[in-house]
Amino acid sequence: MKAKSLIVALALIAGVCLLQANPVEEVKLEKDLTYNEHTLADTYPYKNGTREFQWDKIKEKLTQTDRMRAENQGTWGVLQNKSNVHGRPAATKEHNINEYHITTDKYDVESSQAIPLYLASDINTPERYAYDGSLIKISGTQDQYTIAKVIGMEEDTEYLIPTKYIHLITSTPQFQQVVVVDRENQNISTYEKVGDTWKVRSMNPCTTGAHNPPLQKPTPLGVFVLQMKEEKMPYYEDGTTNIAGYAPWANRFCEGAYIHGVPVNLPHKDIIEFSPTLGTIPRSHMCVRNAASHSKFIYDNFPVDESLIYVIE
Repeated sequence: MKAKSLIVALALIAGVCLLQANPVEEVKLEKDLTYNEHTLADTYPYKNGTREFQWDKIKEKLTQTDRMRAENQGTWGVLQNKSNVHGRPAATKEHNINEYHITTDKYDVESSQAIPLYLASDINTPERYAYDGSLIKISGTQDQYTIAKVIGMEEDTEYLIPTKYIHLITSTPQFQQVVVVDRENQNISTYEKVGDTWKVRSMNPCTTGAHNPPLQKPTPLGVFVLQMKEEKMPYYEDGTTNIAGYAPWANRFCEGAYIHGVPVNLPHKDIIEFSPTLGTIPRSHMCVRNAASHSKFIYDNFPVDESLIYVIE
């Protein structure tokens, strides 16, 4: 790394412990659906058992969001490195090679499309990686460094990161829209903060990413920012650069992971509203598949740089 490169110092704050100095009231949650298609019950049958919406975990994430809302001053940003556009980071001090033949850090975060995090004592070798799409709060500068917080990591440690990986959020985000994707139960729900209450806006089946080397990958766990949208996102035939079709109403949140509608395979062109595979088992390539109209609901109502996506287990 060049000595004159501007580096951002990141204080990583663990999950719901974030901003504990500013406690918030218990989450008020109320069902007030504005999307009413394919709606699931709180608990619903699946094969010989049941699945559910994990309300306790969901409330934890909404509490975390409220804490961020309470501290909504200063500058916010998003860590970005889709397709390694800012450079694939070097191997971390402790690293492995996974089943996809990609270098990972000790937390199993892959180097490809990641953001390197450095300790102040060593800016030559990354200590670990952060996911593309991670939210940060920038709190100030010191010498050649800018102090910030990265949301959702499991430890309270200060790290450094080159500023080329940071996309600044130019307006002050209100974090009023939240999406929660549940990998275990294969469902997705959306929320909007209205006054002092979080309104449940939708409760739907989804399909997350499969662990199936070499091409299919699980949807990563964590908290992410909605980064961009594509009305029709083209996708490749596996293992090639040939366009195989498109996914409608695609909402990108991490690397190549999008919340999108049912894929449309060429030569077909018409949007497919629903698939019986939704809500069953992981089967996508990191993305979160939805009914087409539900993805459009997110596309139309959840703004870029201000909406948060939590992926839970």
